[in-house]
Amino acid sequence: MGFHVTNMQLSALFQTWQTNYDIYAPRNFSGGGRFSDTDCIRYGKIDCVDEIVFDKKSEYSFKEILTPISQTLFFFTEGETKEADAPKKGAVIFLRSCDLHALKRLDDMYLHNGPADYYYQRLRENIKIVLMGCAHSFGNCFCVSMGTNVSTNYNMSIDCQPDGTYLVDCKDEAWAQQLEAAETPRLEVIPSHVEENNVTVQIPEHLTAEVAKSTMWNEYDSRCINCGRCNFVCPTCTCFTMQDLFYSENGKVGERRRVWASCMVDGFTDVAGGGSYRKKNGERMRFKVLHKVLDYKQRNGYHMCVGCGRCDDICPEYISFSGCINKLDNAMAEVTEQ
Repeated sequence: MGFHVTNMQLSALFQTWQTNYDIYAPRNFSGGGRFSDTDCIRYGKIDCVDEIVFDKKSEYSFKEILTPISQTLFFFTEGETKEADAPKKGAVIFLRSCDLHALKRLDDMYLHNGPADYYYQRLRENIKIVLMGCAHSFGNCFCVSMGTNVSTNYNMSIDCQPDGTYLVDCKDEAWAQQLEAAETPRLEVIPSHVEENNVTVQIPEHLTAEVAKSTMWNEYDSRCINCGRCNFVCPTCTCFTMQDLFYSENGKVGERRRVWASCMVDGFTDVAGGGSYRKKNGERMRFKVLHKVLDYKQRNGYHMCVGCGRCDDICPEYISFSGCINKLDNAMAEVTEQ
């Protein structure tokens, strides 16, 4: 059900949402950039549509809404535990198509990869999705190559128009009724999406785990500095570790948290007895890349990577994930000849 919506009409819809939901969208954080006197576009809670940044890609993904960077699971004393309270409201989240596809990957890992993760599930069951149309491709995006440039599984879509109005496709019955009651003009709306990126990738159809034997990974031993930024901005990375925070000296009162972890940083593969796997950065790069474009697809039928390009955007050493993917064909040829 499509509508041509004014800023005032959309603001009225926002007020309705805020009764039961917090609203999250890409917004500008002034002075929050990685360098002095720079801003940062990332997800945060908003109160009005004017706070949403439509014309730039968020530097960080939406996943910290559903999987917080540091999340308290429960509090404990010597004799009892208390589960941390769930958020009192649900969430309306504004997502671009690639991130909406990434949400499906998070669901795979947290809901269908064995028993459902309770803490993720209780948040996931109370969200609504608003698809943000992409009028053009952003830097380093390769969503078309990954087949994630179009999405249909949303509650509402929104496209910002040059005159400050919005084209909306609404699938939520209650929201549609409110827009109809406001005598919002009706029309057919198809969410905008990109059909071509400046960056393209070609994943070899004959790709196998044998590519791990290629020498292509060696260059990342020196190039990568194992900072883990690529993992932390990625909307489909899901690894975390557990930490206990003690309030008392005897360690019997405190809280347990789960905190984001990264396969690219030191300590991730440490095991009992002092052992550690994948000590070289090239080995870590190999593990990450093949997880995104090989073994995940073997299990689920589609790639884990959604082509958002954030890893390329944020790498301080200018390592290109898309460029790495495009080296796989030659790498397969190398190991085949051996």
